[in-house]
Amino acid sequence: MHQDELTALISRTAALMEQFERRCIEIDERQQALSHDLQKLAQQVPAAIRQSADSSLQMLPRELLGKVQDGLEQPVAAYEQRLREAGVLLSEGSQTLTTQLQRMQRLHRHMVWKTTGVALASLLLVIVGGTWLSMHYYRVIGEHQVAAGLLKAYNAADVVVCEGRLCANVDRKGSPRGDKGQYLPVRTR
Repeated sequence: MHQDELTALISRTAALMEQFERRCIEIDERQQALSHDLQKLAQQVPAAIRQSADSSLQMLPRELLGKVQDGLEQPVAAYEQRLREAGVLLSEGSQTLTTQLQRMQRLHRHMVWKTTGVALASLLLVIVGGTWLSMHYYRVIGEHQVAAGLLKAYNAADVVVCEGRLCANVDRKGSPRGDKGQYLPVRTR
């Protein structure tokens, strides 16, 4: 049951990590696209404003054009400055996001290695424990097999307990056994 729970936990962790990686990749792609679009826009806006201003101001007399142009250059310059500052802030934000993504990727790899290590250690522990238990019970079964043969012979013999000792119905016609002929066969029941 613990193995099933461990397998389920590993599976859920792997699924979470996959989802996390996908989301990180999506965020990174979105952030890069937005950064690229903003830089493109920052480069196009001043030129578009100048082009629009130049085309509309060419119709006005030169004196009026000079005064209007002087009045527009300052706001346009301020707007360009703000765009540059926004670009810098966006670049810093993207750098921070990139650093965080790299940190998260390292954490993800670390977690994968830890999970794999725990799984392998658990598997090794199960294998070693199973091998030890198998060998232990193999010896126990071997010991009991000898006892089983003895018990089978005892059950077939005509033997009873008499006042805490074994008493046997001996076959007196049987041939004696042992080094000195001290044992006689017991009759079967």
